[in-house]
Amino acid sequence: MLLTGAQIVLECLKEQGVDTVFGYPGGTILNIYDALYHEKSITHILTSHEQGAAHAADGYARASGKTGVCFATSGPGSTNLVTGIATAYMDSVPVVAITCNVGLPLLGKDTFQEVDINGITMPITKHGFIVKDVRVLADTIRRAFHIAANGRPGPVIVDITKDVTAATCEFTVTKPAKQKTEKKYTEEDIRLAARMIEKAKRPFLYVGGGAVISGASAVLKRFAETADAPVCDTLMGKGAFDGNHPLYTGMIGMHGTKASNLGVSKCDLLIALGARFSDRVVGNVNAFAKGARILHIDIDAAEIGKNVRADHAITGDLKQVLTELTKAMKPLKHASWVKEIAGYKTRFPLAYPKDHLTTPYLIESVYELTKGNAVITTDVGQHQMWTAQYYRFSKPRTFLTSGGLGTMGFGLGACIGAKMARPDAVCINITGDGCFRMNMQELATASTYGIPVIDIISDNGTLGMVRQWQTLMYKKHYSQTTLSSHVDYCKVAEGLGCAAIRVTKKEEVKEALKKALHIAKTKRQPVVIDCVVGLDDSVFPFVPPGASIADAFDAEDLKKKHAKR
Repeated sequence: MLLTGAQIVLECLKEQGVDTVFGYPGGTILNIYDALYHEKSITHILTSHEQGAAHAADGYARASGKTGVCFATSGPGSTNLVTGIATAYMDSVPVVAITCNVGLPLLGKDTFQEVDINGITMPITKHGFIVKDVRVLADTIRRAFHIAANGRPGPVIVDITKDVTAATCEFTVTKPAKQKTEKKYTEEDIRLAARMIEKAKRPFLYVGGGAVISGASAVLKRFAETADAPVCDTLMGKGAFDGNHPLYTGMIGMHGTKASNLGVSKCDLLIALGARFSDRVVGNVNAFAKGARILHIDIDAAEIGKNVRADHAITGDLKQVLTELTKAMKPLKHASWVKEIAGYKTRFPLAYPKDHLTTPYLIESVYELTKGNAVITTDVGQHQMWTAQYYRFSKPRTFLTSGGLGTMGFGLGACIGAKMARPDAVCINITGDGCFRMNMQELATASTYGIPVIDIISDNGTLGMVRQWQTLMYKKHYSQTTLSSHVDYCKVAEGLGCAAIRVTKKEEVKEALKKALHIAKTKRQPVVIDCVVGLDDSVFPFVPPGASIADAFDAEDLKKKHAKR
């Protein structure tokens, strides 16, 4: 077929099974949008801002396991994608961002809306391409999808000059090759790992986002039960291991449970599964799992030994490695160790004030009414930590959050993307009022297309997590964290075409949630719930930066500390 470059772009997307694209048109990408006008098999969602398109493509990818796609024009169009691309990069999410640039003769001449988007995004992409010849366009796009999804996933940018989208070239449909994971470990590596586990008296499993990405949930359960080892997870690992399983101890790290933090601190073997030993997990690296040997399994060799030294490591796809490792192990029993950890869970439960409306109560109510079957997105801050603590995720790809970059404004776009990927799922974004203000314009996207997401605002009138740090570590100097404004979030939501509900009392929560779920299901309308909560509610447990995770403290510890003074 003799096709234009613009038509080739769309044909390549169809080859890759792409059914949804999020984007925003502009001058340099108009040839692609003109071709899209005649294309019926790809749904395009016009977001309100390019950052929303990047987050929606990211959310689509996280919820589905497929590669997300977004479009943007040159200059500010492409630079508006940058935060979303960085978010996907930090959390290993496969996204292909297709941008267009000025024509080849105009490159490098400070032409209107010209930027070197490849140079800008080089540190935050797996790879970047600039296409200056229509004859290499198809293979470049195919390579972009392969790179984005293969191995440790991540975003890839394809920048195409405008004249390439207008030029013509012969095109032949090509079936995508199956992804192949190169095996970089040996049978001896598996045997050594199995022996380490069998010799351990107090093993502990530390599960990261790699377990979700690799689809390792079922084999992870078998492995944990075979090893008879307690299991904690990171923010990105939520849902890989059932949050209701008896061996589960909760999240690890800065806002992890005491059971997880104390257990990891006392174990004699820490088995890290698809995790990168983030600073938010490790705390003081010199005090982290000090008495333990460390077995690290990860697909990315660059992560081995980067933050914490491993006594033995296996580089490979986690699902494949765990399948072989479980077969190589004999069933183990660690009754006294499991009982000790269960004692910590009983002794140090998560707790929050019950005398007033709080975000944890709201999240527990969401869990109850959705029976734990919703896809939950969040923004970043206190509400994010409370969601990770109080919503018991039991399935992978049901918790979508910005873990590595910590992007305020991520959640709503990601929720829209998730709903497009999984139209039968209940998709709920839990946000704070500070985060909501970042990208609330995407409510217009949701209402325009009838995408019935539910956006729940934990409205405390402040930048909650920053205020908490100011309370605990900055002598209550509340510098520029109070959101003292006259913004009515319900009126904003209604003005953008959404239904809106305000909640000010604990007794109103469940009825408001039931109403929102009903509206979303029957009217196909997005709903905003503005939930007014206390100014100084804090997330506990808490580990100050640089402290040992064994020193996690909660509200009761603070009361005792102040009582001694």
